[in-house]
Amino acid sequence: MGVYKLTAFEPTGEKILDEGFEATDDREAKEKGETLLKEKGAWDKTHRCTSPKGKLILFHR
Repeated sequence: MGVYKLTAFEPTGEKILDEGFEATDDREAKEKGETLLKEKGAWDKTHRCTSPKGKLILFHR
């Protein structure tokens, strides 16, 4: 299990979400990241989720 990092931004560049969460693999992390973004109302904002090794799992601009 690793710690994945999820961040979301306003168009101004202001960071509105900055959370770490655990997942067993990239697929689970993508699902959890999508759920967190929707719960926090940041799904339509610029966002990214990275793996513990720095791999980009989710990205929306």
